[in-house]
Amino acid sequence: MKFAEYNKFNLSEINKEMLAQWNAENLFEQSMTTREGCPSFVFYEGPPSANGMPGIHHVMARTIKDIFCRYKTMKGFHVKRKAGWDTHGLPVELGVEKSLGITKEDIGKKISVDDYNAACRQEVMKYTKEWTNLTNSMGYWVDLDNPYVTYHNSYIESCWWLLKQLYDKGYLYKGYTIQPYSPAAGTGLSSHELNQPGCYRDVKDTTCIALFDITDPKPEMTGWGRPCFIAWTTTPWTLPSNTALCVGPTIDYSVVRTYNPYSGEKVTVTLATALIDSVFNPKAKEIALDQYQKGDKLVPYETVASFKGTDLVGMHYEQLLPWVNPGEGAFRVIPGDYVSTEDGTGIVHIAGTFGADDLRVSRAAGVPPLHMIDKAGNIRPMVDFSGRFFRIEDLDPEFVAKMVNEPLYSQWAGRYVKNAYDPEATEETETLDVAICMDLKASGKVFKIEKHVHSYPHCWRTDK
Repeated sequence: MKFAEYNKFNLSEINKEMLAQWNAENLFEQSMTTREGCPSFVFYEGPPSANGMPGIHHVMARTIKDIFCRYKTMKGFHVKRKAGWDTHGLPVELGVEKSLGITKEDIGKKISVDDYNAACRQEVMKYTKEWTNLTNSMGYWVDLDNPYVTYHNSYIESCWWLLKQLYDKGYLYKGYTIQPYSPAAGTGLSSHELNQPGCYRDVKDTTCIALFDITDPKPEMTGWGRPCFIAWTTTPWTLPSNTALCVGPTIDYSVVRTYNPYSGEKVTVTLATALIDSVFNPKAKEIALDQYQKGDKLVPYETVASFKGTDLVGMHYEQLLPWVNPGEGAFRVIPGDYVSTEDGTGIVHIAGTFGADDLRVSRAAGVPPLHMIDKAGNIRPMVDFSGRFFRIEDLDPEFVAKMVNEPLYSQWAGRYVKNAYDPEATEETETLDVAICMDLKASGKVFKIEKHVHSYPHCWRTDK
């Protein structure tokens, strides 16, 4: 076999020449017809979505796919390279809603479901021509004449059929796990999405160190006001869902006599020894406890005992915000291998319905998460999919009657956890974190409230 020699290495011209030859000789079609009856190598392309323009990264990915298909063809396999179009997903919906000037809430009101679906079908195939041109110009061999399309009923019904087979074999179960969720976009976010550059950003939030009243204090924790565990959180809106406190088994903890800086009340607090100087002002260390006057900037403190984390495991405390009863086994100290003394108090506030580590350690210790039950019977965290505390009317009436303290919870029901989700919020609107911290301050259940800059995930589609 002779190969052409080139006196100029012009890749663009070589590309055009080879494409012309392949097309003239129908090489792609021949590669399949000559392999009829041979062992098959199945290839269904992970389908692109034609609602957006193709990019160079698609060329790179398709080149890798093409290499394997060509190799298998050369090895004697019959490779039917089936193309496809991904026609589901949020990007399509957001594009349609933007072009029509509507939101999810308008579907079925300002526009019918049928008209909305029709607009989505049209939008999702908008750039089919551009994708076809790219496919041909890069020499990517794939059958575009008989693609699978994910909005076709044949495809949808096949997926439901497969799911039924899994269900019939007992491979599906209903459970609860932690997944990042974007109320603004109305979808969950994968770890891949959150790991994209720029998704984690520094934001300034209200944080607090909450006081958890100990119900079975050790003798060293008594004799000076209320005995309390103190735990720091950058998300005070999760405090109503607290079900446990977590300590590091090998971490050293100290029992410290001091005063509540806001109320002037005597308290005996327990925290990690290594973090005493970050929680208390070291300048107040030499001040005698009895010299303190309410309102003094320097609050004296005195260490009276030390314990290992394992000594604290199993102790109990009162529910901080008794809005919802999670059931038996909650409100006790549990061990956790991820607790550190880098910041905070060395005691981690556990809300098993909001943190993956929280759920893991609370499950291991037999601590129930604080679940809500909505009207459809679904297990939910305290915050609904729109980003606000569940409204009473959206919850199961039997669940409310048994588990919800309506007088306490009702004033918070419907509050958005972030003003970014609240369509009526203004720059002057008080954030929920501040409101909860002020409520805790009024009831003497908070030790410190301050602004704190920390890294927080944002939705890459909506920037919220």
